Amino acid sequence: MGNLHDGHLSLIRKACALRGDDGLVLVTIFVNKTQFGPSEDFKKYPRTMKTDLAHCRQLGVDIVFAPEDDSMYSNGHSTYVTEERLTKRMEGTARPTHFRGVTTVVAKLFNLTRPDIAVFGAKDWQQSTVISRMVDDLNFPVRIVIAPTVREADGLAMSSRNRYLNSAERTEATVLVECIRLAKRLVYEANSHLNATVLKRQLKKHVATRRLARLDYIEFFDPKTLEPAKRIRRGTHMALAVFFGNTRLIDNGRL
Repeated sequence: MGNLHDGHLSLIRKACALRGDDGLVLVTIFVNKTQFGPSEDFKKYPRTMKTDLAHCRQLGVDIVFAPEDDSMYSNGHSTYVTEERLTKRMEGTARPTHFRGVTTVVAKLFNLTRPDIAVFGAKDWQQSTVISRMVDDLNFPVRIVIAPTVREADGLAMSSRNRYLNSAERTEATVLVECIRLAKRLVYEANSHLNATVLKRQLKKHVATRRLARLDYIEFFDPKTLEPAKRIRRGTHMALAVFFGNTRLIDNGRL
């Protein structure tokens, strides 16, 4: 959606590495209104097209596709793409209309640009899994590549919404990656599987040590099916969402 940071730029670099000698790298930039809820930050979401284009030029991007809102959604638009299993939990529960907007706009962008390969970030793990399922279920002729999460020096996952944080919130925001690291350590040290309820309770206590943090959810699941895991072992995936004031941040990791 633009406002390109080093996380986005890592996806572009990955695409450049995959294009071969005669391929083209195309970047789509579009702040998609249908994936925002009624009380979310669509209007204030950062739009930095001039800087975004400069980044793209510097990295050797061949095409930037940045359509206007009216060309993507006409007044009579009434057709949406809906995935009905993987979107029921986590972000799908917290933001009920979000994934319908994501799958719809990605399907439209795929139809308009016809990519052979599309690169998405692991930072939005559920989104990447949903897109992969959509591509398989609807027979899109595109290969989905998931690139690793890029983090700040202190471990915070890069996000356009990080700029909403004040200095105190920014300091406390590392609690997300701290929870992932704590869970990894506990799973690694365990002689047997861990109980999900017990582990979640421990991580909730850790979040509660941050005065400005308000936990939305912590979930453990199979990384491919997103099915909830009651017993946590190495290879289980974890995701969490935490509010700092009105800013909601997400992160995830393989345990």
